[in-house]
Amino acid sequence: MTTIFIKGFGLIGSSLGRAIKEEHPEYQLIICDSDQATLDYAKKNHLADETFKDYQGIEQADYIILAGPVSVIRKDLQNLSKIPLKKSVIITDVGSTKQSIMQAAQGLQSKGITFIGGHPMAGSHQSGVRAGRRNLIAGAYYFQVYQPSDIHAAEQIQSLLSGLHAHWMPISAPSHDMIVAQLSHVPHVVAAALVTQTADSLRREPNALQLAAGGFKTITRIASSDPTMWTAILVNNRQDILQQLQAYINALQNVKEELTKQDKAALFDLFSTAKKIRDGLPNNQEKQLLSNVIVRIPDRDGAIATVTTKISEAGLNVRNLQIMQIREGIDGILQLSFANQEDADRARQLLSADFEILKHL
Repeated sequence: MTTIFIKGFGLIGSSLGRAIKEEHPEYQLIICDSDQATLDYAKKNHLADETFKDYQGIEQADYIILAGPVSVIRKDLQNLSKIPLKKSVIITDVGSTKQSIMQAAQGLQSKGITFIGGHPMAGSHQSGVRAGRRNLIAGAYYFQVYQPSDIHAAEQIQSLLSGLHAHWMPISAPSHDMIVAQLSHVPHVVAAALVTQTADSLRREPNALQLAAGGFKTITRIASSDPTMWTAILVNNRQDILQQLQAYINALQNVKEELTKQDKAALFDLFSTAKKIRDGLPNNQEKQLLSNVIVRIPDRDGAIATVTTKISEAGLNVRNLQIMQIREGIDGILQLSFANQEDADRARQLLSADFEILKHL
């Protein structure tokens, strides 16, 4: 029998658990959470087969999912390195920063245990087991961080969580942390700061906040998120967030100066550019990303040039090219990004005669 162990059964953990139970009812699901009320709720609503407050039963797990705050996940990884686990176990997490977690996982990996970093790019301003739902991540992107040698394990995680109906996306840990800092972490800081600054500004107008409607509520909705989780996220992704917060502060300072000067042209350009970018964002029904082709590059002179020459001669436009891994004596991984799937398929067919095309990073 396949056994799944989920540590942390809040919003994300319980959503994953629900999807697993729905898609794989024959699997045994063990959950671990420090909150007894969470365990009671899970048991009463048949969300788990067994519930514990500690690591009891983890030795029999085929899959372990760490779904607590980032700081807790790091401690869990340290603790698991001291527990006799199955050699074949696959461990993953859902933490929203990846560099610190991948570093914490090195102790396990040095013992031959497979760890796949994970982060579903979905959530809710609500928290806890009651807020979880099976379709929470449906249609959202789910990042995975892993070595090329762990592709099979990453695919096993995808199969286990197939009931989520997520879009799986391989990524490096540094790229992940930079992207989520800008798209998720900084917006949460901005929302929280705007709410507290507004409350302070209106402290002498006690009923003013009750007038908050449309725009204010929309832009500050995420300020209702779990304070414990977001404190841990900010601390663990401090450098990327600090850098991008400073860029945002600089942008606000520019607006302040333009307004001081009554520079109508500059202010119009700000709103016009922002509108154009915002209107071009894909909605939930039409999410668009570059289509990638991942090629294994042998360690020989001119290999990368051969790839780029073939692509150029075919008239295909590469939107981005990234060398994912290359060291002397070891094959490299080259990721080519195209604007559409048709060009990616043509490139894949063109290169497959001379190079190994990988399904995932």
